[in-house]
Amino acid sequence: MANEIIAERSLLARLETQPRVRDFLAQAVATGRVSHAYLFLGAPGSGKLDAAWALAQQLICEDGGCGSCDACVRVARQTHPDVHYFAPESAVGYLIDQVRALLAEVSLSPIRSRRKVYIIDRAEQLRANTANALLKTLEEPPANVVFILLGPSADMILPTIVSRCQCVPFRTVPQTRSAELVERATGVSPERARMAVAVAGSPARAAEFLKSAERQEVRRAMLRQVDYLARADEADILTSIKDLMAVIKAPLDEVKSTQQAVLDRDSEYLTRGALKQLEDRFKRELSHRERSGIMEALACARSLLRDALLRLQGVDEPIVNEDVSEMVDRLCATATVAGVTAALDVVAQTERRLARNVTPQLALEVMLLDIRKALTCP
Repeated sequence: MANEIIAERSLLARLETQPRVRDFLAQAVATGRVSHAYLFLGAPGSGKLDAAWALAQQLICEDGGCGSCDACVRVARQTHPDVHYFAPESAVGYLIDQVRALLAEVSLSPIRSRRKVYIIDRAEQLRANTANALLKTLEEPPANVVFILLGPSADMILPTIVSRCQCVPFRTVPQTRSAELVERATGVSPERARMAVAVAGSPARAAEFLKSAERQEVRRAMLRQVDYLARADEADILTSIKDLMAVIKAPLDEVKSTQQAVLDRDSEYLTRGALKQLEDRFKRELSHRERSGIMEALACARSLLRDALLRLQGVDEPIVNEDVSEMVDRLCATATVAGVTAALDVVAQTERRLARNVTPQLALEVMLLDIRKALTCP
């Protein structure tokens, strides 16, 4: 049985919301029938990225994903030098130079493992020119390389890419089910489990969020910002954004320290080219984590605004931010349904801007000023 070959401490074991995907990937690794390229398809929050890192751990670990060895720990922390994460670096999607750099790196030998894994997020943003550069390698990659592409649906991805990958569908997971899993895994209250899922998305990331004091401080800081908007002027908002960015970047300090330790340790036996590749990868990782932190902060703002909208509309549904219900009450006392709806649209627009690589601090400044306008306009 597939369940019998999944180590309890592995990332794959945590994919409880996608049991079919979990068992399918475990069986593929255990039987040596791993595809050279996978395409994970599903809606946001369905756990595609969690599954990508879980499969990478299974492939990198000498014991097929034990969850406790040095390799497994490094993959779980997203610091293993042979697991590479890529996301679009321009407003129009993947850059051709970005894909060329990826392909140049593919031809190099692994640094610490027998395999290399490439996670390519938002594969729907691979357009014709960038896809063409990748197609041949996707079809016939080196024997030690596995690609994992992520996208919302096959219809949104170039058919030439879809045809070269093994498609793995992910089902949509209700937030109530995700919250139940977080509650069971962490022992927190139902209210905190709902909050963590609303902020982090998937159950696995929600559980990690609850373990991180720094990420929870980001939530508190963002909620305070939204709560303060009605009483703040533009100068106050622009000043406070700097403090908010500092809080968002705080969790990166540990990542930077881990990266530097890896560079210090490996610099003696890596070639100059390999060391440069590793440094570039670490820079991309930091950029990705910073943007992930900002997106999580936006999810916090969205959850507070959504709670206010539920209250204003008299919807009989528990709010997410029970622990700061007084903030929800203050928003409801001064805002209208139209104003809160407009503010939610601002958050969604900011997410799209960040996906197009708008400067994070600028995006947050514009967002908070626009939310303030939406909430205070009669």
